Amino acid sequence: MSEQKRLGKTDLYVNPIGLGTNAVGGHNIYPNLNEETGKDVVRTALDHGMNFLDTAFIYGPERSEELIGEVLKEKGNRDKVVLATKGAHKFEGNNIVFDNSPAFLKDAVEGSLRRLQTDYIDLFYIHFPDEQTPKDEAVGALQRLKDEGKIRAIGVSNFSIDQLKEANKDGYVDVLQSEYNLFKREAEKELLPYTAEHQISFIPYFPLAAGLLAGKYTKDTTFEGGRANNPLYKGETFIRNLEKVEQLRTIANAKNAEVAHVVLAWYLTRESIDAVIPGAKKPEQVVNNLETLKVQLTPDEVQKISDIFQ
Repeated sequence: MSEQKRLGKTDLYVNPIGLGTNAVGGHNIYPNLNEETGKDVVRTALDHGMNFLDTAFIYGPERSEELIGEVLKEKGNRDKVVLATKGAHKFEGNNIVFDNSPAFLKDAVEGSLRRLQTDYIDLFYIHFPDEQTPKDEAVGALQRLKDEGKIRAIGVSNFSIDQLKEANKDGYVDVLQSEYNLFKREAEKELLPYTAEHQISFIPYFPLAAGLLAGKYTKDTTFEGGRANNPLYKGETFIRNLEKVEQLRTIANAKNAEVAHVVLAWYLTRESIDAVIPGAKKPEQVVNNLETLKVQLTPDEVQKISDIFQ
């Protein structure tokens, strides 16, 4: 089993390979999801020593939290799991707006506690910033919920560097979740140096760039939906991106590993990236993601991978 990593300044310790659960009950994200398969994904994660689950109100909406709550109830091992969820989406008629007001966040935490069938959430994130709430006020509301024992750690997600600094005015932010992968490295400019300096864990989302960094596509692969509109997947850019991924394959083959494992292992060499949360639609993908822990990259390999994707 891997050694566990500490999240930020908290007393939460996680297997560095966690589970992103937007395919567990995330019917608004993926069509035709089977809920029983989703629950099996969570069961498999827990059975194989993955203890870090990442969900959100908006996955479903609500359904992902409910299904995870059912599995945790059935397993009876709540104290062994580090459970992260997120809130900020508010439905106004058919529209979704973001709300970070203290009153809304308090309600959001209560709703998540109910759906997850638990009396505390290990890590609660503000999922997206709103326009109107001062970020230190929003985090202050979460700090009060932490004092009450309803949450154990405070996260923010999708915050700009300025929003993060405001949110962390009192040093209360434990985790930042933000987009980061080998194709999208903007976070290296300001966010990652800030999180490293302030003992905040950085959790990257879209770590495999919607599958492009998993090494499973060829130039003949056709895409529908979100990927079809993603600039990374278009024309010449797509061909160049595939060439970069092929360079990773050489490193992966030498280690008897898959491209995805090498990519995830590379993130874990970055300062302040203490865990990654690749998603899984099937139980066998969960087991496969854990193979990452066997990949040891040398300093030269770490540099080489960085150079390929400069």
